[in-house]
Amino acid sequence: MKKGLLAILFIGLLISLVACGGDESSSANEEADNREETVTEQSNESSASDESEEVTNEVNIVATDFDFNQDKFVVQSGEEVTITLTNEEGHHGIAINELGVKIEGDGEAVIIPEEPGEYEIYCNIFCGEDHAEMVATLVVL
Repeated sequence: MKKGLLAILFIGLLISLVACGGDESSSANEEADNREETVTEQSNESSASDESEEVTNEVNIVATDFDFNQDKFVVQSGEEVTITLTNEEGHHGIAINELGVKIEGDGEAVIIPEEPGEYEIYCNIFCGEDHAEMVATLVVL
């Protein structure tokens, strides 16, 4: 009787182990797929950030409620740069104190930044609760 009971327990244990083993390979495949998706997403994100770091002479800032379209704009020192502000949501303005830029509402400013560095772009018209979060950076190379 004991041998029969032990045989049944042993067979039950083998079935459980085989069933669990199948899940592990599925889980491993899912993890591999997730890693591939993450790598693809990171690659796409780095491509997008590379695009935003292109040096340009035209800075087009689009303001929506509590956000600008980019966090960073890159320009070349010693060259004429046109900065354009377009309001899509709300009423905003921008200022870059060190470069003498001040635009209120939709508008444009032309500057020639001489000193390389990073300059803060901020909304200069109070627009609500998250107004202080409306900042971006102008990088002058």
